[in-house]
Amino acid sequence: MYDRMQELTQEDFTRVHDSAMDLLKNTGIVFNDDEAIDIFKKNGVKTEGKTVFLTEAQVKSAVEKAPTKFTVTGRNPEKNVTIGEDDFVFVPGYGAPYIIDADGVQREAVMEDYDTFCKLIHTSKYIDMNGWMMVEPSDMPPETVHMDMMLSNFLLCDKPCMGSPVSRQGAKDGIEMASIVFGGKDKIMDTPVSVSLINSLSPLQFSDEMVGSLIELARNGQACVVASLIMAGASGPVTLGGVAALQNAEILAGITLAQMVREGAPVIYGSTSSAMDMKTGALSIGAPALTKNTNVTAQMARFYNLPSRSGGGLTDALYPDGQAGLESALALSTAARSGINFILHSCGILGSYIAMSFEKFLMDEELAGMVRQMLKPIAFDEEGIDVEMIKKTGIGGQYLTNPKTFKLCRTEFFLPDLMTRTNYDAWSAGGKKRIHEVAGDKMSQRLAKYEKPDIDPSVEKELTEYVNRRKNA
Repeated sequence: MYDRMQELTQEDFTRVHDSAMDLLKNTGIVFNDDEAIDIFKKNGVKTEGKTVFLTEAQVKSAVEKAPTKFTVTGRNPEKNVTIGEDDFVFVPGYGAPYIIDADGVQREAVMEDYDTFCKLIHTSKYIDMNGWMMVEPSDMPPETVHMDMMLSNFLLCDKPCMGSPVSRQGAKDGIEMASIVFGGKDKIMDTPVSVSLINSLSPLQFSDEMVGSLIELARNGQACVVASLIMAGASGPVTLGGVAALQNAEILAGITLAQMVREGAPVIYGSTSSAMDMKTGALSIGAPALTKNTNVTAQMARFYNLPSRSGGGLTDALYPDGQAGLESALALSTAARSGINFILHSCGILGSYIAMSFEKFLMDEELAGMVRQMLKPIAFDEEGIDVEMIKKTGIGGQYLTNPKTFKLCRTEFFLPDLMTRTNYDAWSAGGKKRIHEVAGDKMSQRLAKYEKPDIDPSVEKELTEYVNRRKNA
């Protein structure tokens, strides 16, 4: 297949792999968790304090145990998703402390905002999974807010969801709550019901919170994205080749730990590394560097036969304007076309992860629908071409009233909810609304129609009691 984006050669793969193996063997990588060090020691890995030195054989043995694809179960089994190989999912934005409203005003996010995103995800035609920490609620105690978010995930949306990796205890709480929903820990041990994001601390480190979470999640059969976000020129080399090698070392080290904790634990190879803006010193996720790294990340994951993760509807813009649309379309379409399996930050992000926008959520959501339609193969079989119909219509004929047009008019092409396809007069008569204004109107309509998905009252009661009990402990 012809594509102008760079296709890595076998020599490229080998150089990135060998460079990562060199780093892991000779420089090492720090895991700031005592249990992790004990696990590595028990598996014959050389350690010095908290620094771990992995050999190529140890990494290869671990990676080969990881599944190439897996299914994540939702509260509604009709909405289960498969991640890996040719299967991919769109997942919402993650980790934003602020909301930017329709007037461009930035404010701290609150729990009500989190709940609103859960409702939008539940009613979405294009977003496959609920996220986690779409925003960080500032009005809730930081020590326990992870349980409030998980409670909203389970009660307000019945799609598969992301999990809580804020700390070892946070991961345990998420697992306990999932076991209540799905009927016990034994029911989820071999059936992932969450995907959690485990980030390295570049260069060549993992924090105690991330390592503790990774161990608990892998131990209980829950999927983890092991991801590296390097700022090229700041927390990693200025060259993207160097970034590829460094992030490869970090990701493979985390995946190796997961497999040593539990053989066959589902993992995803992930990265959203990008460039440091040389004028401001800030991370730029709207830069071409991100899309180039996304393409490389997808190929490196396939090199190891692992599912992949990258972004997303990513932008540096601070308003859902033309810049936001351009950068998000480039990032999201590149991730999908490159073969990324877990497309995090698919909708809502503004300002290099600093904020979420309800209007941009709906705009990105529609973009996700367009991208999925773009990837849908054209049928060239007898039915798809239908040469007899073309012959029958003949020279100078028309197809508008053809029975086949009536049959397929609502399904053959993408029908947008937000984007304008009318003429100037009709647009003007409708108030000359920009797309973010249309999105705001649509959001109000969707929320007005939202209905909380059914859940066994006893399960809801047990979930709520668990959260209350933990908060009062």
